[in-house]
Amino acid sequence: MKIICVGRNYAEHAKELNNEVPKEPVLFMKPKNALLVAGKPVFYPEFTDDLQFECEVVVKICKNGKYIHEKAAPKYYNEISVGLDFTARDLQQKMKQKGLPWEIAKAFDNSAAVGNFLPILPDMNVQDLDFELRLNDKTVQKANTREMIFSINRVISYASHFFTLNIGDLIFTGTPAGVGPVIVYDHLEGFLQGEKLLDVDIQ
Repeated sequence: MKIICVGRNYAEHAKELNNEVPKEPVLFMKPKNALLVAGKPVFYPEFTDDLQFECEVVVKICKNGKYIHEKAAPKYYNEISVGLDFTARDLQQKMKQKGLPWEIAKAFDNSAAVGNFLPILPDMNVQDLDFELRLNDKTVQKANTREMIFSINRVISYASHFFTLNIGDLIFTGTPAGVGPVIVYDHLEGFLQGEKLLDVDIQ
């Protein structure tokens, strides 16, 4: 199992971090150890002073594939949820300034929290879903998947040209504007179409 993530897939988020809006999907990966076990807390890492949340819609791959055509992409995922791409922002900025890879800021253990998955039903339009993140009962991120620069199908097709997609792989589809820091004892809740799917504590 691997975790493929999309960076800068919402224009307003790219702007808030002073990044250019990309012309093609920006991909990076997290290892399987990045996946947070359901119900477990995130322990604030000792190597960062600026741990930040990024709420994203996540889809689960259900069929092995390579060089997937965009129109065929819906056949390759059948479950959807929300997740958190935890980021050590200070480390990321340091690596970016040096022109170095920033996996240590994105791919560390327990940096990928995923909520309960919902089946994708025939009448569900995955490109018209509301999702929301609440931090200590206050909404901090709220968006709709139609705001994505690159659709879920486009992302899957693009990624499959570089990596064979396997059953169980997760695709984090990008975060909207509103990312921010967490501190110890914070409580995060993720919602899709008003349904709570994700619950994470910071310790």
